Amino acid sequence: MPVIAYFEFPLSDGPWGDDAVGAFTDLAAEIAVEPGFRSKIWTEDPERGVAGGVYVFDDAASAEAYVAKHTTRLAGFGITDIDARIIGVNAGLSALTNGAVEAAGSKAA
Repeated sequence: MPVIAYFEFPLSDGPWGDDAVGAFTDLAAEIAVEPGFRSKIWTEDPERGVAGGVYVFDDAASAEAYVAKHTTRLAGFGITDIDARIIGVNAGLSALTNGAVEAAGSKAA
């Protein structure tokens, strides 16, 4: 069953928008090959000075491993005020509302 890992953390000076694309392209490539990874929606709110993302993983173990890894990576940049959560997914209802939770190449029933 898929699960979501949710992150939000302070990023007061950005980068935002297209600048973030340039700054985080290598990180995006690393995330894309994480074990159990399905997808990520990148989030940013410059007015509040926060960034983060909503990640979909195959299972809780994959999400937990990534949360530990990314929390450690952020701490290495001095970012420690991190809201990180692992949340279950109702795949059936998500499919009815075009939720992107299915594994690559699969179709919702």
